[in-house]
Amino acid sequence: MLFLTTVVPWLLLAFLGQQVSLSSGARNKHRGADKTVTAAPDNAPRSGDKSAANGRGKFSINNKMQCTWGAKAVGDAVKLSVKCEDREARIKGGVTDIKCEYNGKPQSCAGYKSNNKSFWKQVARAFKKLQGKVCSDESKLVRAGICKRAPRDAHFKLDIMSSVNLTQSGEPETHLPPPPQPRATAAAPVKPTACTARVNHLKTAEENCSGSWASVCNFFLTMLQSEDC
Repeated sequence: MLFLTTVVPWLLLAFLGQQVSLSSGARNKHRGADKTVTAAPDNAPRSGDKSAANGRGKFSINNKMQCTWGAKAVGDAVKLSVKCEDREARIKGGVTDIKCEYNGKPQSCAGYKSNNKSFWKQVARAFKKLQGKVCSDESKLVRAGICKRAPRDAHFKLDIMSSVNLTQSGEPETHLPPPPQPRATAAAPVKPTACTARVNHLKTAEENCSGSWASVCNFFLTMLQSEDC
């Protein structure tokens, strides 16, 4: 009996210690599993901005030059590439092509992430309002209405070094040669007729024969004519 009284308490203590150790190990294992499945926070750094791929649109300048633009993520910024073309100017002359780039960091605008579709629609409207200042005025920012309170670098600014304007002179007008003027034909010289010569003989007779001899002189001169009147 003395042996049982001495050994049983020690066995109970050993059993209780083993149970406590197993329970502690199970809790630690469960905590480790929870840590491995915890999602990364939303503000974790990203390698690229996929929402920039949705930004694209069209607009016109003075209803003549047709323009397109598209967005692309470059590091922590977004680049807008603009291309404009005027086919009519290729014939008549003037500015035929315009190219440039706008840079900004719209990630600092809350509306860019929460309402990306509306953000790009407002950017498209901003381009339409610029009109003739597109790719030429770096002081004019392309702003989205939902980013009014965002920092200045959230809006897109023109990179003036990327701006390129191509011009072309118009084709020379083709002038038709004037129609040839009709040549004036020289009038054929009028040959004196026998009657004209006769009158001349009478005049000569009056000048050289005086008085009554004039008629006699005229008679002889008329007889000398080779043709009759």
